[in-house]
Amino acid sequence: MEKKSISLKIEGVEVAILYHEYRNCLMKTLLVSFGGERRRVLSTLDGYRRVKFVANVYVPPALSDFSMRHYQTFRRGLLRSLKISSREISFLSTGADMDNLAVCEKFFQEFGICCFATAGTGNALRTGIDTANYVERNGRFEYLPCTINMIILSNVPLTVGAMARAIITATEAKSAALQDLDVRSASSPEYQATGTGTDNIIIVSGRDAGNPIFWTGGHTKMGELIGVCARLAVLEALRKQEGRSLKKPVGA
Repeated sequence: MEKKSISLKIEGVEVAILYHEYRNCLMKTLLVSFGGERRRVLSTLDGYRRVKFVANVYVPPALSDFSMRHYQTFRRGLLRSLKISSREISFLSTGADMDNLAVCEKFFQEFGICCFATAGTGNALRTGIDTANYVERNGRFEYLPCTINMIILSNVPLTVGAMARAIITATEAKSAALQDLDVRSASSPEYQATGTGTDNIIIVSGRDAGNPIFWTGGHTKMGELIGVCARLAVLEALRKQEGRSLKKPVGA
């Protein structure tokens, strides 16, 4: 198994992209480890958990149909290939290439935030306008191309409420990035996209030491850091994955 390490200023985490095989396909997994400690995380896929790792997994086209139709089998096999127990990890998956990962890290005084983002807009939509095309029955879907995934790390502890609010802040920032790039809904191009319909986020709290942060809305410095990191990371991920760029500078 090969790996490419990623250096961060935030302490207590190790980050790398792992290149490994599963079902004769090359997998690319962003793995964030917490040095054997369990961190509190809130995932839009797994819910609230305490884990030793979080990850974002690139699923190549040859495995896309299998992973969607047999997700639990895919999940178990993938974790065996990584030699990690399902009790120790929360992870996301995507059709966006992990070599196009974007990383944005920002600090204000002692507070720090890092966002890892992968992005593709092949199934972009405008929520509340577009009609859904997929129905979940017995845990199965047809494959949906691309997605926007974010893993957001904090260097300070967050309450569960602050973690939940961070999801809203990051989602608003993601939608702002799509608006800045004028990304259109795939099915209704007369409308700007707000997301892809398959997007997910993991929020990782810092070590549980000291006073926690309660508020992560946009009027707070932590909220500002989350929003700026999320927006810039999504912009960079879409530049790498799809060659999109701002027509003129907007904001940070």
